[in-house]
Amino acid sequence: MKTKIFNLLFLAGVAVTGGVLTSCNDEWKEEQYEHFISFKAPLNDNGVTAVYVPFTRHDDDGKPLYGKNGISHYELPVIVSGTTHNDRDLVIQFGHSDTLDILNVERFGSPSYRSDIVDLYYKDMSQFATYPASLNIPKGQDIALLKIQFDFNGIDLKDKWVLPIEIKSDESYTPHPRKNYAKAMLRIYPYNDYSGNYSATTLTITNADDPTNATGMETARGYVVDENTIFFYAGNIDETRVDRQNYKVFFKFIPDETNPNIGHIELSSDNAEKNGFVNTGKASYRIYEQADEVQPWLMHRYVIISGIEYNYTDYTSVDGYPMEYTVKGILTLERQLNTQIPNEDQAIQW
Repeated sequence: MKTKIFNLLFLAGVAVTGGVLTSCNDEWKEEQYEHFISFKAPLNDNGVTAVYVPFTRHDDDGKPLYGKNGISHYELPVIVSGTTHNDRDLVIQFGHSDTLDILNVERFGSPSYRSDIVDLYYKDMSQFATYPASLNIPKGQDIALLKIQFDFNGIDLKDKWVLPIEIKSDESYTPHPRKNYAKAMLRIYPYNDYSGNYSATTLTITNADDPTNATGMETARGYVVDENTIFFYAGNIDETRVDRQNYKVFFKFIPDETNPNIGHIELSSDNAEKNGFVNTGKASYRIYEQADEVQPWLMHRYVIISGIEYNYTDYTSVDGYPMEYTVKGILTLERQLNTQIPNEDQAIQW
């Protein structure tokens, strides 16, 4: 009798549990959230999204895709969120976001307290970029790509360029209500074969007043000028200085006639009359690639600049007290390339 009662209770429990599970499973067939529209552009601690774009977009034959150097594009993902697929045809509207001024004040401070602080501000790069005012996302599709066209000719990367875009409201859809999901603040970094963050641990900086006490730094960023030229800021100056534009040192890469992976570099400055720049070395470069020993699909590409030696004068840090420096040593750039990805800008693991 006890066995019969136990069996009946067990069957009843299975029936109830099965019903609950079936009910829960049925619930997941329905949309759990709304189909909000958002960008895939996560922000970093500085309130922007770092985006690396080739200075010149090339075709499969290595020729400029748009007929000349300095023209490129980036495809920004636009997402329909939710637990079910997009169930209707959508036309998403885009426009310029007006939040850059607010971001600058929040990150760097107000010019009412310090007038030169604006030289640290992000700068709107809309003059160098174009994109469609709308984008179609057909029914059943959850992701589309907004193609942003760039003309980098004439751009000066002493400025910290940001492209602010937002998803405009419309009766047919709802931009994501969470802060920054419907807005993209794209910090654009054009790159060529030589630009990027170099290891500078073997580069020394010596003050003429104390020649026995050389200092160094961890990294130095090379910014694009054109297809074959980058610039660094002299010595340990970087983009956190409001006067950084006075200390650009240009590195023009000139390949060997028989081997493009080696060559020499011409160093120059556009402000030598004031910053006292004098090139005293014979800089050269070499490029080589090495497969990763653990992950064979990962390729390490190195650009090594040696023979760097130049002098410059910091004439703006302290009024009336110019300081002379000598910089010498080696810079090394490493890029990690995923050889399984055909598009190089996507293959580079930034």
